[in-house]
Amino acid sequence: MVSFLWLCLLVAAIVDPSCLAKRTYIVQMNHHQKPTSYLTHHDWYADSLQSLASTSPDAILYSYTTAYHGFSASLDLDQVQALRHSDSVLGVYEDTVYQLHTTRTPEFLGIENELGLSSGQQLNAATHDVIIGVLDTGVWPESKSFDDSGMPAVPTRWRGECEEGEDFKPTVCNKKLIGARKFSKGFRLSAGVISKEKDSPRDQDGHGTHTSTTAGGGQVGNASLFGFASGTARGMAVHARVATYKVCWKTGCFGSDILAGMDHAISDGVDVLSMSLGGGSAPYYRDTIAIGAFKAMEMGVFVSCSAGNSGPAKNSLANVAPWIMTVGAGTLDRDFPAYAILGNGKKVTGVSLYSGNGMGDKPVELVYFNGKGNSSSSNLCLSGSLEPEAVRGKVVFCDRGVNPRVEKGQVVKEAGGIGMILGNTAESGEELVADSHLLPAVAVGRKTGDEIREYLKTEAHPRALLSFGGTVLGVKPSPVVAAFSSRGPNMVTPQILKPDVIGPGVNILAGWSEGIGPTGLESDTRKTQFNIMSGTSMSCPHISGLAALLKAAHPGWSPSAIKSALMTTAYTLDNTKSPLHDAAGGHVSTPWAHGAGHVDPHKAISPGLVYDITTEEYIAFVCSLGYTIKQVQSVVNRPNMTACAKRLGDPGRLNYPSFSVLFGKSRVVRYTRQLTNVGAAGSVYDVEAEAPQGVQVRVKPKQLVFKNVGDKMRYTVTFVSQKGANGDAFGSITWKNAENQVRSPVAFGWERLV
Repeated sequence: MVSFLWLCLLVAAIVDPSCLAKRTYIVQMNHHQKPTSYLTHHDWYADSLQSLASTSPDAILYSYTTAYHGFSASLDLDQVQALRHSDSVLGVYEDTVYQLHTTRTPEFLGIENELGLSSGQQLNAATHDVIIGVLDTGVWPESKSFDDSGMPAVPTRWRGECEEGEDFKPTVCNKKLIGARKFSKGFRLSAGVISKEKDSPRDQDGHGTHTSTTAGGGQVGNASLFGFASGTARGMAVHARVATYKVCWKTGCFGSDILAGMDHAISDGVDVLSMSLGGGSAPYYRDTIAIGAFKAMEMGVFVSCSAGNSGPAKNSLANVAPWIMTVGAGTLDRDFPAYAILGNGKKVTGVSLYSGNGMGDKPVELVYFNGKGNSSSSNLCLSGSLEPEAVRGKVVFCDRGVNPRVEKGQVVKEAGGIGMILGNTAESGEELVADSHLLPAVAVGRKTGDEIREYLKTEAHPRALLSFGGTVLGVKPSPVVAAFSSRGPNMVTPQILKPDVIGPGVNILAGWSEGIGPTGLESDTRKTQFNIMSGTSMSCPHISGLAALLKAAHPGWSPSAIKSALMTTAYTLDNTKSPLHDAAGGHVSTPWAHGAGHVDPHKAISPGLVYDITTEEYIAFVCSLGYTIKQVQSVVNRPNMTACAKRLGDPGRLNYPSFSVLFGKSRVVRYTRQLTNVGAAGSVYDVEAEAPQGVQVRVKPKQLVFKNVGDKMRYTVTFVSQKGANGDAFGSITWKNAENQVRSPVAFGWERLV
């Protein structure tokens, strides 16, 4: 019998108006209200859907049992309203589309030998028991990064599987890649017709293979992208197991599919969940990822998510729930220089991953279409905006923005151009992202771009010659915060400072799908086993892999303790011993861009002290957000609760490893934090507070003495704003001794009172 879902897919665009009116909704149920007459929750959901919404049980896409309690289904507005009026329904939310946030890294982070610990062999063995789950575009299982040579048997606690697909056999999994699942029902229903995309765990996009091999790929020698970044490629946790969950398809990642992936990943037994995807900010009770991550945290699973690529705009963060590790992006000390020699003899430097034959040694005409007498989009080199007779045989200067960087090169090439200079605008500043272009191309920063724009204005016959410099190491300064990395403050809960940290996210080499070229363009027929990509999508799996290492080293630590260790040991000085800078404008970065700083794995493995948070404390936090009891139930997975047993009063009272202080009617804000000793017995720490002008900071007590390992000590910090203080400011609170510095960044803001 053909299900309602597939019938809709077949006829929605042709004849059936009832299908056209339906959309996918996620229905959260009060699962404790299930009558005993039903054997399973799915049976109850199906019957409820039929009786309350007058629709076939076949309309159900997924039943959720672990990360969430409820189901997703194809419904019209009348059916949605009928469900919302039921006492057994906590909420009904339309399916959300999330987007992907799209070597040298181990050496840059200092973990060439699994953190270089004296007990390295023991840690390697322990890491074999850690499982990293990656929700993304699937996996290319033949990648050498998934070679399982020398790995012991899969942990017996593993409950996942390798699902069969149109082009995917279960036998491709092994002792390294131990699971591969696919979730496409939300995507396919949204598509309106049956998609041509194969229903398979196989990665035809490349993104999922890149992120999964970054987190837990094994060592592969002689890896490179067409000779660039040549060396040994390896993930952060080379001995960890990897399981992939394909939830992202050509049109995006649908919340119903993501939730199904999280549901299975938690049930399968992953220790770390890595998700390089996200959407805009929303209250936690409407945030699919936040709700699934809460249950994961409660089950002891560390959840790492990308912060988003909407920087340098303020308030642009995704995935800001405090039980999620929110990861921004920074640069490496590696670059891929390329050069443009202008007709006036000036040589300017940029970056490129172009690997073809080049332009030769003779300068050619350089053109720039800035809207005068041309298409208004010609300066951006959008598809169809360039006239072949004006471009043929020339180098074209294109402004960065709107369409993908590699697409601009394709547009130039199709119009007959033989080269491209891609110039940043104010939005991207001095950030340089290298791409494997289809024609000779050089990307330059805003200042250099403006110099070239001025040259094009003033020179009667502008010319240019492009050349390429390969791979350069030891670049200074680094790291630098990427301009694209999304920024705070946190718009959902301003009292929680986000992002949490930054990690390597610019020009990252990792495994790739051989089902697609390195640019992702249909016209790119090149094949490669490794690719270089940039985005918070790339920084997120770095932190996921590091969390796996910390989980192996400290199996008793909670996800909050692991997060605290990574945050309080992060550094805020670059390799020139200067404060971290921001690529967007070249100025000093702030915690709204870099959070606690750039991760430092060596220090995180032994942080001295941690800020731990229990599930009950997180529930009290959610109860302090002004939500209705149903909305609280939706987030914390406690459908039987009738009221909040405890509230924090101020969400900023959560025992978080950083501070976000908002001054309002009162010029005094007071928070108490608790530290747990995970270092030596008898450890003594003294406090050091750094405050901006206009703010006084007092900490009591000024010294903490931990007699035993595991001891917990509280301190209270009072922030006092002087009259007239305003704007944005930053400081820090650090507990330090000879062995450790446990640093918490502080962001200050002043609410405008009407």
